[in-house]
Amino acid sequence: MSALHIKKGSTRHSAYNLRPTFSDVQERHTIAVLVENEPGVLARVIGLFAGRGYNIESLTVAEVDHTGHLSRITIVTKGTPQVIEQIKAQLGRIVTVHDVHDLTVEGATVERELAIFKVSGEGDKRVEALRLADIFRANVVDSTLSSFVFEITGAPDKIDAFADLMRPLGLVEVARTGVAALLRGD
Repeated sequence: MSALHIKKGSTRHSAYNLRPTFSDVQERHTIAVLVENEPGVLARVIGLFAGRGYNIESLTVAEVDHTGHLSRITIVTKGTPQVIEQIKAQLGRIVTVHDVHDLTVEGATVERELAIFKVSGEGDKRVEALRLADIFRANVVDSTLSSFVFEITGAPDKIDAFADLMRPLGLVEVARTGVAALLRGD
């Protein structure tokens, strides 16, 4: 009888490839979930993340179909490819979930976020804050003798960059809406 040639990673007892296919690379994914707009649905979706130790970087929720009573939950999370697949599968098993889309893998997306910044300062810092707000196309929505409130809309990276520049100029407070995202095209 001739010797059995077995590929590395498999055994004599299995016909399957047993080599590990896991990746340790953390990826950022934007997941859109269409759910019934009823009490407790958001708690169930968030409970899925909390119960398994997954982190949510951004969360936005709004009713998108008043007649059909449907809401859209947009979640930005990080995880290995295996964790992301597990999240999507578990979201799909929740009874009130109608649809789950991983916008990151389905194609090019448009992501926007709204943020409001309160910046306190006097003299040159005040002038510099106004100049930077103009460059970033931020709107002044409130002004006092000692502070400004800026409103800015854009990609999350733009919001982060604006915050980094405002910190040394007297950034007092920030409020962010979270990411709203849609697939581009048809």
